[in-house]
Amino acid sequence: MKKYFKILIIIIVFILCFIFLNKLVSPKYQTNLIEGHMIKEYYKEEKNHEVIFIGDCEVYANFSPLIMYKNYGITSYVRGTSQQLIWQSYGILKETLKYEIPKVVVLNVNALRYNEPVSEAYNHLTLDKMKWSQEKIEMINNSMLEEESIFDYIFPIVRYHSRFSSLTSEDFKNLFTDNNVTYNGYLMNKNIKPVTNLPTKKILGSYTFKDNVISYLDKIRQLCENNHIKLVLIKAPSVYPYWYSEYNDQVIEYANTYNLDYYNLLEKAQEIGIDYNHDTYDGGLHLNLYGAEKLSTYFGDILKNNYNLTDYRLDNHISNIYNQKLSVYNKNKGDE
Repeated sequence: MKKYFKILIIIIVFILCFIFLNKLVSPKYQTNLIEGHMIKEYYKEEKNHEVIFIGDCEVYANFSPLIMYKNYGITSYVRGTSQQLIWQSYGILKETLKYEIPKVVVLNVNALRYNEPVSEAYNHLTLDKMKWSQEKIEMINNSMLEEESIFDYIFPIVRYHSRFSSLTSEDFKNLFTDNNVTYNGYLMNKNIKPVTNLPTKKILGSYTFKDNVISYLDKIRQLCENNHIKLVLIKAPSVYPYWYSEYNDQVIEYANTYNLDYYNLLEKAQEIGIDYNHDTYDGGLHLNLYGAEKLSTYFGDILKNNYNLTDYRLDNHISNIYNQKLSVYNKNKGDE
């Protein structure tokens, strides 16, 4: 009996050590590649959001939920991730609906141009910190490149074993605790780098969205319909990468076919007040804080006037939560 007890202890110690080492070598996404931490922050939130944004960097860099709350009382959350592909948006939406049913889902359409997985690194930024679920497994299987293995995601030590030689104080400091890097999913950036060159309109072999992409757009639409959610399509006002008129026409046709609202905010940049000499931090790929606040004010007005949203500034419980968030937000943007 003692022999079996010792074996059991050895097995338990081995498992605990393996779990510890997996957690140790996993990137913490607190000071470097902080985009990888965004997906995790949603789980800590009180689930009271009437608007959920899904999509790539064109949502998490460009829309500030706290500004939409401040100006209109809208409760919203950005579940955006780096290079979020359309099947990843579908999986994230499915997961979100396990926690809450919003009135409106806003989908940025930039990812419709990508029919296949793009980057292993971007896959990990979206998936590493996502809770394990059927949705996550499906997203991994749909997103992996040929050279990847699902074990890279199940066991971080397989993917990140080389980090043993480059561990930093962050890896130990944030081994069991971490801090938010966003504000309801919005990633603040106060830097200013103006647009100096407009993107070249390259000739493509085809401008037609592929069947796989449209099938996932259909799934997102049907998921929203089944849950009585209004699906709204948008194109954020980012100069890069080039948004072809052929892409835009297909989105308009799809929206008209299924009675969806589509807002091409790239075409409204002047009306929004975006100054590409001041309101972008990387030459036009993303808006900075100043551009994001202009866009959020503009789009928040659209949401308020068209989708029967509640003004939660009149709710004591919600207003207390958001006022605390706004205090931190304003302090970090330099208003306090």
